[in-house]
Amino acid sequence: MSEILILYYSRNGAIAEMASLIARGVESVTGITARLRTVPSVSTTCEATEDAIPTQGAPYVNHQDLRECAGLAMGSPSRFGNMAAPLKYFLETTGSLWLSGTLIGKPAAVFTSASSQHGGQETTLLTMMIPLLHHGAMILGLPYSETDLRHTTGGGTPYGASHTAGADNTNPISEAEKRLCIALGARLAKVTIKLIK
Repeated sequence: MSEILILYYSRNGAIAEMASLIARGVESVTGITARLRTVPSVSTTCEATEDAIPTQGAPYVNHQDLRECAGLAMGSPSRFGNMAAPLKYFLETTGSLWLSGTLIGKPAAVFTSASSQHGGQETTLLTMMIPLLHHGAMILGLPYSETDLRHTTGGGTPYGASHTAGADNTNPISEAEKRLCIALGARLAKVTIKLIK
């Protein structure tokens, strides 16, 4: 059975929850499953390293996960309108996959969380798209046929799923944001299945 890799970095839990919702959307489509993977934190202290296996949550990603996936969803919290350093750090290790064309033609989608609606959600989604485009992936967003895009007062963009976490990162993921995450996962799964047939 084909798999969609859901690769993310989560600091306060919202991105991990969104990843699970996207996985739910993926697995609502017959014939495809989701593989959840995360990246370790990075430190400005050179000697600091993470354990090889996370104490909780999804296992750490490796290059084989990218080779084996039929599609990819990638998520990160917004950091000054950009993806978080741990995800960017991992992506910078994928030069050999770029050389071999591992992600060429694979559909991909992105998701994020920011403290406010104007906290860099859309630019963060765009920064995650750039390395995927360099890898030759085919980027999918959310069409406005998803009516929550027109009515949400929280997250949600045509560039990908998003969440407005609040200044203290305690806002729960709204029902509209949940539906958009599930819709993004289902759309990614449907397109992936069409491409691999």
